[in-house]
Amino acid sequence: MRIGLLGTGNVARALAHGWGAAGHDVLLGSRRPTDRTDLGLPVAGLSETAAHAEVLVNATPGAVSLELLHSIGAPALAGTLLIDVGVGLSDDFTELSHPNSSLGEQIQEAFPLTPVVKTLCTMDSTVMIAPDGLDGPSTVFLSGDDAEAKRTTGRLLTDLGWPRSSQLDIGGITTARGQEHFALLFMGIAGGLGAHTFNINVVTRPSAPV
Repeated sequence: MRIGLLGTGNVARALAHGWGAAGHDVLLGSRRPTDRTDLGLPVAGLSETAAHAEVLVNATPGAVSLELLHSIGAPALAGTLLIDVGVGLSDDFTELSHPNSSLGEQIQEAFPLTPVVKTLCTMDSTVMIAPDGLDGPSTVFLSGDDAEAKRTTGRLLTDLGWPRSSQLDIGGITTARGQEHFALLFMGIAGGLGAHTFNINVVTRPSAPV
């Protein structure tokens, strides 16, 4: 697929490498593409990236994501799956930009003709593209209102190394706030471990014998 990644930071670059290795056509989108020619990845302007993409990925800082998407414009985004991995955090990582909502919800409300799926925001970029590098299986969550958009996102997660058994659909886009609000606990766990390369796993009771 043609995947456009809005942003050129660690997350966007990691996902571009992961999906590129799986055979997808990736393009990074930047407000200043001529300043980002040293990344070893193709970079274009935001509107060009949106026009190129069958799937767009919002990998921009969550506090500025809506402004950036509005600069591209609703007509350019209409009908295109938008995978949102952004989280709005303060500079000291102690406060959420969307404390009573979520970035995913606000994007979906602002762009009703663009199916939004929230995923991959509960982990570090290294885990996003190498879940098998952890000491055991872990869980990646999906939130969104469009079933087909979530199926496509699930296939793209599989291409990053996430088996179906690790993917958990937790419901509509309103559940994105649970994913994003986990960021505060993530920072606490990272402080306790002294590392960011970890993930959580949803563990259930064993099935009753038949």
